[in-house]
Amino acid sequence: MLLCVLLVGILFAIHNTTPVTIDLIFLTLPQASLSLWLLGAFVIGGVLGVLLSSFIIFSLKAKIHFLKRNIQSAKSELDKLKTSGVKDLV
Repeated sequence: MLLCVLLVGILFAIHNTTPVTIDLIFLTLPQASLSLWLLGAFVIGGVLGVLLSSFIIFSLKAKIHFLKRNIQSAKSELDKLKTSGVKDLV
């Protein structure tokens, strides 16, 4: 699968060597081949995707840690209540 994607990317780069200028509203980027601009867009998208997903992953890991701590304190409180209940009956 990866080999097919790589082959298509190489063929795209070979057939699209015409220089193009990217004109944003406030900025005109220098001329480069279409394949270079596309590769840059994929790289930027991949980096942004990794950064955003890592923030989500870290926040979820922090939440898991917080919830595990809450569970542990609830278990210790339950154990204290069980032992105090047994002492009251005796």
